[in-house]
Amino acid sequence: MVGPIRVLVIDDSALVRQILSEMLGAVSDIEVVGTAADPYVARERIKSLNPDVLTLDVEMPRMDGLTFLRNLMRLRPMPVVMVSSLTERGAEVTLEALELGAIDFVTKPKVDISHTLQDYADELAAKIRAAARVKVRALAQPLKVSPKLSADEVLPPASARTRFRTTDRILAIGASTGGTEAIKTVLLGLPPDCPGVVIAQHIPPGFSTAFAERMDRQTGLKVKEAEDGDQVLPGHVFIAPGDRHLLLVRDGARYVCRLNDGPPVNRHRPSVDVLFRSVARAAGTNACAALLTGMGADGAQGLKELHEIGVHTLAQDESSSVVWGMPGEAVRLGAASRVLPLEAIARGLLLGAAGPTPTGVEGTT
Repeated sequence: MVGPIRVLVIDDSALVRQILSEMLGAVSDIEVVGTAADPYVARERIKSLNPDVLTLDVEMPRMDGLTFLRNLMRLRPMPVVMVSSLTERGAEVTLEALELGAIDFVTKPKVDISHTLQDYADELAAKIRAAARVKVRALAQPLKVSPKLSADEVLPPASARTRFRTTDRILAIGASTGGTEAIKTVLLGLPPDCPGVVIAQHIPPGFSTAFAERMDRQTGLKVKEAEDGDQVLPGHVFIAPGDRHLLLVRDGARYVCRLNDGPPVNRHRPSVDVLFRSVARAAGTNACAALLTGMGADGAQGLKELHEIGVHTLAQDESSSVVWGMPGEAVRLGAASRVLPLEAIARGLLLGAAGPTPTGVEGTT
């Protein structure tokens, strides 16, 4: 992309429009070209201003955000970052917006907590950049990321390979931007008697509950937000709660979920690196893991640790990823046994969990 990313801010709150405009206006590679208080005004300003990315309020008068988004994606598809309220209704609408094609979402800025505004501004700018890259991927520049903690801060690496007293298999999945829809595609491809599944998706508190409930309704698996002590059973899926790390541990011959409040890793809690490392320690080669679409690099090192102990590891390919950051970094590190399109990930997981490295799976090594 030549020049700054042109953003149109759509929100019925004048205060939120001002805050978002000021935040983005302070970023050198982003330009707020206009604002709109409702979708009808937004429709005219999209025509006249030709923005690269929209920020769109979930709930607005005259026309709700979902109706506007549905029309937009049908008539003039473009990158959209949703701005959502921290409510049960806000979470449900946001997940539906992601189904309709929104790239990502942020929660409403907390205007009464000034020390969090810079972190919020950084997150918003990063998601705007990622959304812009979806539209002009070939011209994208890699994101600059701040220094990150490693999974060592939460879970020390295993000192040696462990002998396991069970043949029960585990499927582990990590994702970020675009991940809610990618995860749904994978889960829809898994049979009701598949090995137990553990998932780390970058998502805020509150939204993870709604996401898990949505997946439980839409797939043939038993899906829930993980609770400390949950036993991981075949046909069951456990999604990390927002703002807590999910670890897989052994309790005798059983696999059990453990929740952890350690520091964010790679700026994320839950972290995919933490989940994957715990899977390496608890399940070893009884596991198979996949790293799906997402911004940044979280999960790439964890996937490499799994690959190095003989676990069959998968990375989503670039063409089917919303953002090829996390899986792309895994490929760069040599962490993926195979690189597969999203539609082949479920089959690849099942074959990978079945035993030796499978052959004949669509994709590249």
